[in-house]
Amino acid sequence: MYLNEFFDDADDELLGCIRCRDAQPLNMELKIAFQPIVDVQARQVFAYEALIRGAQGASAGEVIAAVRPDQLYTFDQTCRVLAISTAKRLGMESHLSINFLPNAVYEPATCIRLTLAAARKVDFPPERLIFEMTESERMRDPDHALRIIKDYQQRGFLTAIDDFGAGYSGLNLLAQFQPHIVKLDMALTRDIDQDTVRRAIVGGVIGTCRSLGCEVIAEGIETRAELHTLRDMGVTLFQDYLLARPGLDTLPQPDLSVC
Repeated sequence: MYLNEFFDDADDELLGCIRCRDAQPLNMELKIAFQPIVDVQARQVFAYEALIRGAQGASAGEVIAAVRPDQLYTFDQTCRVLAISTAKRLGMESHLSINFLPNAVYEPATCIRLTLAAARKVDFPPERLIFEMTESERMRDPDHALRIIKDYQQRGFLTAIDDFGAGYSGLNLLAQFQPHIVKLDMALTRDIDQDTVRRAIVGGVIGTCRSLGCEVIAEGIETRAELHTLRDMGVTLFQDYLLARPGLDTLPQPDLSVC
């Protein structure tokens, strides 16, 4: 999907943004896969994360590797618009979590316009949007990334740090801003039921997040023992293959029997 295929002639003001004109079009077709984030205490889907895929199911890594630097803005905006429009078409009623590329956002107030316009166009409530910033990729300008997050928070969006514990900033990033959600990377949660060191580290993170008012999501859980250990430690939100794998152009329902 190209942006000018989604917005019609009545939306010229949006497409007239100088960066939209200067950005290079994408030379690929994109699709969205969704993976549920499950509240195991309430036994319901809290949100779906939108995961970018190629037309034939190519992974996010393969897709991003094919994006040139001069296409980053178009790619980021297209992913947002496609995620919102696909979520609405599939009848999503939960929150929608969207990853964004800080290096592709040149001005938060301007770049959010297409996102909000897309939500209005398909009647998807913007208050159900979550914006995730990954910690595992080095940012060219950390201060700029923080300005984006703070702008989104002021607009009432939920924000999240993805892959927490796997990247470059760790607790320093959490100290600079307090997101609504912290997603624990699988490097911290793998075999946590058998590893006292991981349990001590994750317990500290959970306690810190609780003090700061941040929800915790555990990612990458593959066994019932891992899930039950983290649940006993106070985690109620999970996103993992044990509950549900991502579904291309569909909303997978979690297997709650493992809880």
